[in-house]
Parts: sequence; structure tokens; C-alpha cells
Amino acid sequence: MLAWMNREAWNSTLETGKAVYWSRSRQRLWEKGETSGNRQIVREIFLDCDKDAVLLKVDQIGDAACHTGRRSCFHFRLGKGRLDTVSEPLFNPAAVYGEDSNQ
Repeated sequence: MLAWMNREAWNSTLETGKAVYWSRSRQRLWEKGETSGNRQIVREIFLDCDKDAVLLKVDQIGDAACHTGRRSCFHFRLGKGRLDTVSEPLFNPAAVYGEDSNQ
């Protein structure tokens, strides 16, 4: 998945060992899995050459990392001028989040 992280999220991730991100839509920190239970335990942290992008290698707790109920947020493949969905949801997002999850 791809998510935003500000300094507070970075510090919280380092302190707790759990993936914590900044939600631009909610304007607050969120620990991955706080609603769904599909948490991410950080195993390794890598920074790019400019030290402005972070790659977390995590143990995914639960089946899905995506709010659409899929294992990965990257479930669309571009082929021959159209998007194909390459995976099915592992859970019903409406049952977990109680809202439209943009499937």
C-alpha cells in the first residue's frame, strides 16, 4: 500500500513498532488496522537516497491491507487501454467500516 507519513506518524511508528500514518482526509494519525484489525508490524525500515521516501517492510496481521478488502491496494492492472481488476475482496468493507470504500 501507499500512505502518507508526517513527523508525528514517523515518531509513533518508531516508538511502537506498528505502522502509523497520516490521514489527509481525516486530518489525523491512524494506526493501520485500528478499524479493521488488519495491522502492520514493522520489521524493517528503508529510506531512499534523498531520505524523503520511506519503505516499511511489515508483517501484515490479517488478510487485507487495502480498505477495499483486498490483500493489496494495487489491484488494478492497466492492459490494452483499460483497467482490469486482478484480485477479489477478502472481506466486505461495508461490514467493517460501515461506509462506501470505493471498491
